[in-house]
Amino acid sequence: MSYHAGMRLLLVEDDARIARFVAKGLREQAYAVDVATTGDDALYQAAINVYDIVILDVMIPGRNGFEVCRELRKSGQRMPILMLTARDAVEDRISGLDHGADDYLTKPFEFRELLARLRALLRRSGELRPAKINVADLVLDTSAQSVSRAGRSVTLTAKEYALLEFLARNAGRVVGRAEIAEHVWDESFDPFSNLIEVYVNRVRGKIDADPAKPLLHTRRGAGYILGSTTDSPASDSAEENAASRARAKTSVPARKSHG
Repeated sequence: MSYHAGMRLLLVEDDARIARFVAKGLREQAYAVDVATTGDDALYQAAINVYDIVILDVMIPGRNGFEVCRELRKSGQRMPILMLTARDAVEDRISGLDHGADDYLTKPFEFRELLARLRALLRRSGELRPAKINVADLVLDTSAQSVSRAGRSVTLTAKEYALLEFLARNAGRVVGRAEIAEHVWDESFDPFSNLIEVYVNRVRGKIDADPAKPLLHTRRGAGYILGSTTDSPASDSAEENAASRARAKTSVPARKSHG
């Protein structure tokens, strides 16, 4: 069992150097990462976005991490919370846990330990996935973040992999653009761009090299579904997939994105 991509994380850290380092490492692990630098900003982002896990520094401007943790729990937010701080006194750790935190990591820390703690929290929350996901002859090795189809290796970027794994974890059902954006992209995503269509087109071009056996289908006006035609009812036609490819070839707006 291991951690899987397609998860959105809120990192609350006011030290710009640490925030850049942690966010970069997490994005390389295919997390979508939003960064908040104050307690109020963290609460605002948690109110308007859905997060799978939160890394929360204690010593942040405005409301401190303990207060933010308490407010998140009072509002009904149940995602795992990892407290991150330079304060290692037993009283501080107890206070963090009493305010609703699930774990506590003291600075300085090794990034590998941070990843291990996140995996442990996801395992406790039931978000851990099988080590391999199979959809027809498509195989995703989630530990190595590698993909093959019919024994042929498929090379994907980190974001392409995150998108494909999210679709694979929801194989057999239609997944809409809003749901994809919510879990695979971060706050910089422009909902008016065609970025999702572009990435779907890229992934489709790589996994559906044999057009006679397509796995990634478009549902016009609804979203996308991953599965063979026998696995998913009302599969879209070849013409629909061709139209989707044509739409996705249009240019993406210049707005900055982590995609």
